[in-house]
This record gives sequence, structure tokens and C-alpha cells, in this order.
Amino acid sequence: MKFIDEFRDKDLVRDIVRRLGQFAAGPATIMEVCGTHTMAAARFGLKTLLPPGVSLVSGPGCPVCVTAQADLDGFLALGQEPGIILSSFGDMLRVPGTATSLEKERAAGAAVRVVYSPLDAVDLAWQETGKQVVFFGVGFETTMPATAVAIQVAAADNLPNFSVFCVHKTMPAALRALLAAEEIKVSGLLCPGHVTTIIGAAAYDFIPREFGIPCAVTGFEPLDLLLGIDSILHQIAQGQARVDNVYTRAVQVQPNPRAQALLADVFAPADAPWRGLGVIPGSGLTIRKKYRQYDARTRFAAVLAQVPPPPPSACRCGEVLRGVLRPKECPLFDQACSPSHPLGPCMVSSEGACAAVFRYERE
Repeated sequence: MKFIDEFRDKDLVRDIVRRLGQFAAGPATIMEVCGTHTMAAARFGLKTLLPPGVSLVSGPGCPVCVTAQADLDGFLALGQEPGIILSSFGDMLRVPGTATSLEKERAAGAAVRVVYSPLDAVDLAWQETGKQVVFFGVGFETTMPATAVAIQVAAADNLPNFSVFCVHKTMPAALRALLAAEEIKVSGLLCPGHVTTIIGAAAYDFIPREFGIPCAVTGFEPLDLLLGIDSILHQIAQGQARVDNVYTRAVQVQPNPRAQALLADVFAPADAPWRGLGVIPGSGLTIRKKYRQYDARTRFAAVLAQVPPPPPSACRCGEVLRGVLRPKECPLFDQACSPSHPLGPCMVSSEGACAAVFRYERE
């Protein structure tokens, strides 16, 4: 329990840790779905505070990591075309595609711009009126509304040189696919707080109902995570399974109505490929017909049709995302694959499980 001294409220943490020990009557594997949870658990040494037999395993909650290789290759291919500026959040820069990355393309002279908001990409399109600006729309429900607003703003201003390469994905569909596959026995799920501010805690009700697995929606501070684990172990000890919201300062049971209306206006559900999980029906988004001129997949369909499918890769990031392989179990970890030479997104993303273990748990 050496990490307890690093907490502000040490007595509260000790009380929670003692309670965890009382609830844990047997082995339990708890999946922290969100990549930010994974990084926080590693950074604060939460695994060292758990009772014997209780373990954490990472899930498919890193949006950069679950982006399919074919989608990344398609976006990179657009950067080879004259007059196109690729815009993306910075966490995509070093993610390796099949042959290159955004970082390598920028070093080679391609027009790659890091933005902090989709609206930055809209502003860039106004500044670069002679070029096409393509924004890489990556992320779960948390970042979808910002992309939707950018498309609405571009449409309202009739901006002709802005489009979105949409690879947004929805979290509940991935969890259903993961649990239905039964590759790994999960005792409980720590559900992502930021995503749930948009979709509401009730979005996970199907998990205890269909799979009998307890859930806890939690925030990202160490105490938030400990309270989520506490809730799950308590449910297990009581023979219960429900969705417990321990992040009430930010999350409601029902979805955010304004965000839902915004998303429904701009996007429609679509099948989507996930790294490690394959194509999951209804788990992605497509841009609706009335905004189709801002859909990069439509605007540059001829270019994208020429992109070859990615070959098999030695990277085992897909297994890490499904929870069937822990980072240290990968033979490439800290050997052929490291943050300075990543073979897959789990090692380079700020929310990647391999990056978290390499940085905080390698010893």
C-alpha cells in the first residue's frame, strides 16, 4: 500500500481499501473500459491496493487504439493528394499506419496540421481557401458533438473546402460485442464517465440485464476509480448486478438531450470496423445525406477506392483491446515495440494500455 501516502485523503483511501478486502471473497476480473481509466490506474498504482485475486484488465476504451488500420491508411492516403491538408488531434500523429504515419508524412513535407478542436479545422479551411481541409473525426460519444457542430457551422457558412473523415464509434455497441464473444470472463465493468455524460448511465442497463455483470460509471480521479471498484465488489458480494453511478457530479441516468438532438441531426448509425473486434453492426456513424458534401469518404471516394487493404501485422494490440492479452504478455512489449518505436496504437496513444504499463508498471 505504498501508494496511499500519495493521496490527499489518506484515511478515506485506507477505509475504501479495507472495505474492498471485506467484499472480495474470491477472484474477480474488473475491466476498466476507458483508456483514461487505464492510464490513471497505472499512474496511481491502484492495482497495488486491490485485494488478492482482484485484478484490472483494459478494454476497448481507447478511441485512437480501436481505429481500424484500414481507416487510418485511408486518411493517410488523402495526404498524398495535391491540395489536401490533413487535420487531426495530436494523439493520432505517431500512430503507425501500414506504411507511414501522420508524423512521418509531415516530416516528408505533407500538409498535416494538429488542431485542438474540429472548429479549428473549420477556421483552417477559411484561411486556406485554395485547399481542401480534411478533419479526422476520431473518438467516442464524448467528441462526437464537437464534430457535429463543426459540420453544422461549415454548412451554415456554405464552406466548400472542409470535410470530415468520420471514424467515430459508440461505446455500448462495442461492450455488447465484447461480452457476447465470451473470450474473457469479466466480473464487472468500470464504465467511462465522459462518454456517459452524453449517453446517460441507463445506456449500460443491458449489461446486467443480459449478461448478469455489475457496472459502475466512474470518473477519473483515483478515488473515483476506487469507489467504482468498491461498488462492483459490493454487488458481487451481494449477488447483485446493476449499473451504479458513482460519478453523479457529472453523469445523469438519462442521456443529454441537447447532445442527442445534435448528433441525430448530423449523423446516422452505421456498421463500423474496430481494431481487434472486427465490424460491429451499428457501432459507428455516417454523415447524413443533407451534410453529405462534408463527408470526406464521399468527396474523395475515388482516392479511397485505390487504397489496398492492410496486410496482417505482428502487433497484438487487438488482443489487448479485447482484454485477452495483457501488455506484458505480448512478446513484442519492450522489445520490438516501445514508445520510441511503436508497432501499434496501444503503445503510442496517451490512453493506450501498453503505453500505460510501459510508463508506470514496467519494473
